[in-house]
Amino acid sequence: MTTLADPVPGGRPGEVERAHRLVEELGARGVHGVVLAYVDTAGINRVKSVPLGRLPAVTRWGVGMSPVFDTFLADDSIVATEHLGTPDGDLRLYPDLDPLVSLAGQPGWAWAPVDRLTQDGTAHPGCSRTFLRHAVGQAAEQGYALRAAIEIEWAIGRSDDPEAADGGFVPACTGPAYGGNRLVELTDYAADLLAALAAQGVDVDQLHPEYAAGQFELSVAATDPVAAADRSVLVRQTIRAVGQRHGLRVSFAPSVVAGGVGNGGHVHVSVWRGDRNLHAGGDQRYGMTPEAEGFAAGVLAALPALSALATPSPSSYLRLQPSHWAGVYACWGHETREAALRLVTGMVGHRDRAANLEVKFADLAANPYLLLGGLVACGLAGLQRGLRLPPEVTGDPARLAESELADLGIRRLPTGIEESLREFCRYPVLLEALGPPLVEAITGVRRGEAARVAGLEPAAVAEAYRWVY
Repeated sequence: MTTLADPVPGGRPGEVERAHRLVEELGARGVHGVVLAYVDTAGINRVKSVPLGRLPAVTRWGVGMSPVFDTFLADDSIVATEHLGTPDGDLRLYPDLDPLVSLAGQPGWAWAPVDRLTQDGTAHPGCSRTFLRHAVGQAAEQGYALRAAIEIEWAIGRSDDPEAADGGFVPACTGPAYGGNRLVELTDYAADLLAALAAQGVDVDQLHPEYAAGQFELSVAATDPVAAADRSVLVRQTIRAVGQRHGLRVSFAPSVVAGGVGNGGHVHVSVWRGDRNLHAGGDQRYGMTPEAEGFAAGVLAALPALSALATPSPSSYLRLQPSHWAGVYACWGHETREAALRLVTGMVGHRDRAANLEVKFADLAANPYLLLGGLVACGLAGLQRGLRLPPEVTGDPARLAESELADLGIRRLPTGIEESLREFCRYPVLLEALGPPLVEAITGVRRGEAARVAGLEPAAVAEAYRWVY
């Protein structure tokens, strides 16, 4: 279970001593440096690194990092808002030692996620990992635990092709979708990836070829939401590192090639009370308890506003096409892959462990800490208000006329950043949960991304983000 308390200057009790022990253990395993990682508002994994021997000092006093990164765009340009995007101020990056791990895909390195503190020793109100920890802590105060996992889809390209050298995408395998040929073609890479993840303590549920050219998907076991977000960052870094060692280039971008099926980052989440999964064994539809249905209804009601967190990039809206299993309609269904919110009941005999909600429309340009924190906040609001789900959807909503969709209360999710921000800015549950600094960063960065691709054709938008994510 992730430590929910904020870090403190000087280190939490026993942490510095633990850091000294880790230096000895990791040094004996050939580790020389520690990657300190966090995710910015644009969904980019930003890092600083320190020599291994500095870990105890960093555990005490952190490492400096400018708050200006809260308003970095994906191309490293900076937008200025009323209070953000200036050269003023400093923050401290504090590593969480619980998930610290030696990187099997990058020998000589260890990795740890960080929380950000101000130099006054208080939690930085713009820190997304702190936001998620606090959201999970609030759920715990109400007697609820949450479990989550993020699916990872990525496209694997060749790095030795002239087109790839110019920034293009050349699939590294040619076999059919979901076909065994793809796994044969990339057998050494896939085996080394599984070995690296196992060495890092990541529980992989499955790995398989996906639909789009060169695309694979990896699913991991559910854990608490903070650890799930940490794991998503770690797994993607490992996928990329192992790929590079095999001469491959990988992309987690929502749209790698415009017009094709893109990469999703579907989120699974469930609510528990003690050891009981509230999505199974209840007297509501499909075994949900009233609490689980309220949580699901809270997420469903917030889906248009959550798009500002779940689909934050101009590239995201190239992926969000009807009848592509991207979940572009704000509706729910039991095992319905065209609904934005899918109820997964799991196999009979295992439902008390497996039942969960899947948020289908999310992608991997999302900051996982912001997205999971937003889902928790909106779901808990629905639970507390006793919301109930409307009738479910079966089949593909795209087959219905606009009048039929309206009669059923089904609407298309936002089709662009400005529309998503309008929904976001008028949804008080999210605004209050995030707080003004994060809201300002989100709106500023999203508008900055929209402005920098204004007027570009879809192919140029896909190219702009292809190798960023």
